[in-house]
Amino acid sequence: MTRAVLLRALWKNKFVASYAPRSITNLSRCISTLILAEHEGGSIKPQTISTVVAANSLGEDSPISLLLAGSGSSLQEAAAQAASCHPSVSKVLVADSDKFEYPLAEPWAKLVDFVRQQGDYSHILASSSSFGKNLLPRVAALLDVSPITDVVKILGSDQFIRPIYAGNALCTVRYTGAGPCMLTIRSTSFPVTPIIAESESKKAIISQIDLSNFKEDSASKSRYVGRSTQDTERPDLGSARVVITGGRALKSVENFKMIEKLAEKLGGAVGATRAAVDAGYVPNDLQVGQTGKIVAPELYMAFGVSGAIQHLAGIKDSKVIVAVNKDADAPIFQVADYGLVGDLFEVIPELLEKLPEKK
Repeated sequence: MTRAVLLRALWKNKFVASYAPRSITNLSRCISTLILAEHEGGSIKPQTISTVVAANSLGEDSPISLLLAGSGSSLQEAAAQAASCHPSVSKVLVADSDKFEYPLAEPWAKLVDFVRQQGDYSHILASSSSFGKNLLPRVAALLDVSPITDVVKILGSDQFIRPIYAGNALCTVRYTGAGPCMLTIRSTSFPVTPIIAESESKKAIISQIDLSNFKEDSASKSRYVGRSTQDTERPDLGSARVVITGGRALKSVENFKMIEKLAEKLGGAVGATRAAVDAGYVPNDLQVGQTGKIVAPELYMAFGVSGAIQHLAGIKDSKVIVAVNKDADAPIFQVADYGLVGDLFEVIPELLEKLPEKK
């Protein structure tokens, strides 16, 4: 009893100091954001710019820095583009070293920690791509913080909305950690608006990172083996305006070529369900859904797709959904704007015949 009275007296006279950990809520007035940028062939990927758009919701006029790593002339070209990719970007940090030639999580995570120590960032963001999903959890483990993944809406510097239960419900999450707050951003939820001419002339500062004190783990448990890509003129699946997707009902690799021909006529990208990928009809980088690519095209056409929960979670932001399936009770018809109960082996050839060639 005496002890409790004494403590209250000390607290009243402010003799007891508070040692509460520094939280993002306490830092709401001094927000600074570091974005892990993706680049390829000297260009910034669209999902990185969407991440910049998302970062704007964290706080008005808060500084945003882009971190680019790699080696060679393509890195410098990407940095020059990044400096003018969005008016909200205030600084572009460039780490030019052979250590970052390939996007391996181990050296990149060490680099992010190295940059964070110099910049004291309150938020670290990456897109919810394979790059971001591979890198950010490792950085979070190094810093002993819990990342918030697949953010679809930002309500403030410490409050976010993300999907749960395969996109069937939305969860509001408040970050109460000691910082930094680490987020992966679902790029389809943050569309990029056209930049006005006055904003295009504004360029961010490009700063080369001094890596003389950077220490990399000598015993790395992963190594770069190789990379395989599809040589095609079709647009990227994640950012295409039109996506044509086929399911297991196509039955073979040869039949799936009908989907590819239709995509070429419409100038769209080719997608596939998990069942079609597992059957070997197409490579797994064309898989659409919660465990594949999240897409939000202006037109999404699905042929022979039943509409599994994990697939619908990856297409729900599409502007117009068209479904063709023999089963009138297929779940995809519940979310489709236009549905046709019919045989895809009759519908696709008719579409190919009547659609004009792409100019």
